[in-house]
Amino acid sequence: MTSTAALLPGWLDPATMINGFGSWAVTGVALIVFAECGILLGFFLPGDTLLFLAGLLTASAADGGQGLHTHIAFLIAVLAVAAFAGNMVGYGLGRTVGPAVFTDHSRFLKAEYVDRSHAFFQRYGRAAVVLARFVPIVRTLATVMAGVSRMTIRLYALYSALGGLLWVTTVTLAGYFLGQIPFVRDHVDLISVAAVIVMVLGLAIPAVSHLRAKRRSGPRGA
Repeated sequence: MTSTAALLPGWLDPATMINGFGSWAVTGVALIVFAECGILLGFFLPGDTLLFLAGLLTASAADGGQGLHTHIAFLIAVLAVAAFAGNMVGYGLGRTVGPAVFTDHSRFLKAEYVDRSHAFFQRYGRAAVVLARFVPIVRTLATVMAGVSRMTIRLYALYSALGGLLWVTTVTLAGYFLGQIPFVRDHVDLISVAAVIVMVLGLAIPAVSHLRAKRRSGPRGA
């Protein structure tokens, strides 16, 4: 089983991580998903590639080869719970620490950003929580900012659970079924980067159009 890992240091290579966990691989992957989804310092972890590779290795073991000897449904359930738990911890951190960090005296973390985040989550909260799951780094930051802006916790928990289940299921099953294709299997990292670029462009185009429209509308639009 090979991995390009061209854009990651060796110790962040998902294949190296899973091999290092040994018989605790499912638990190890769940902990990494938890950290990436809820702890700010985990934003750099390769969650998408790890989920894809976990699905691939589960399919490999099911066919009698080496890999993760667990049922795909169990793997998805464990990882979805880890993603949800991570989000709730991140939300709690943002809600608890946010008011002390975002102040008018701070140069970068200004209190006005909290008001803007609150307005954003009031308007786009449901979609933002679900879609953020599919964008690296954003899925880590969005959960904390949802807590900072004090998004309704019941609403956040509902859409966090939905987004986590969709993210884990989609990426893991992609690895389970598509990972057996040689080209896909040998270029997991590059395909993940390409997918991220497509998603970012999809989010950026409406934002750019909105900014251009505001500029054309002049001071009144601003």
